[in-house]
Amino acid sequence: MSKEPHRIGRIGWLRAAVLGANDGIVSTASLLIGVASAHANHHNILIAGMAGLVAGAMSMAAGEYVSVHSQADTEKAELQREKKHLRTDYAGEREELVDLYVSRGLTRELAAQVADGLMQHDALGTHARDEFGITRHYKARPLQATWASAASFAAGAAVPLLVSAIGPADRVVLAVSAASLIMLAILGALAAHAGGANIAVGTARVTFWGALAMAVTAGAGAAFATAG
Repeated sequence: MSKEPHRIGRIGWLRAAVLGANDGIVSTASLLIGVASAHANHHNILIAGMAGLVAGAMSMAAGEYVSVHSQADTEKAELQREKKHLRTDYAGEREELVDLYVSRGLTRELAAQVADGLMQHDALGTHARDEFGITRHYKARPLQATWASAASFAAGAAVPLLVSAIGPADRVVLAVSAASLIMLAILGALAAHAGGANIAVGTARVTFWGALAMAVTAGAGAAFATAG
């Protein structure tokens, strides 16, 4: 019997990768467009874009590491406490599982059999999964999330930066906007497909918010140029 494939195991890395790439494209493209709209020269536009790429990648890495590491610390503390409870009050922990399974629809007799069987096999793992939702798929991995976020941000940011570097200097805003929106649409479609979601909705959502961010930044850059 073949095992049915599931997409749920992709959620952790997919979220970090999509968020990083999306942020890389949107923030760097918006930065380039904003600076170009303020009538900066081509050299300064490229410097601003490179600085945005490096700063953004480091910010994503640091933020993701701190966030996911906090989650990992919480998981570790919960598991240590659960391990202690299993040593000092095994019967009480068994009753917790029985009550949990009864609340999910099992009879008390069957719930007791399931709890006994699972706790004999892996007591701590059973409580981690059924009480706290901690599994190998959902377990916090700070370093993995950090590298995924930083690398995906840099990859996304490289798109508008490369376009601004090789494109015509007097068409930076148009070239960066077009290339970035195309990449955002592709990213939204791929992410929706990988997660099993509606592709059209995912594509439209990512593209709309990216276009809005670029438009607002372009307006801000033009306003500052006029004010100056």
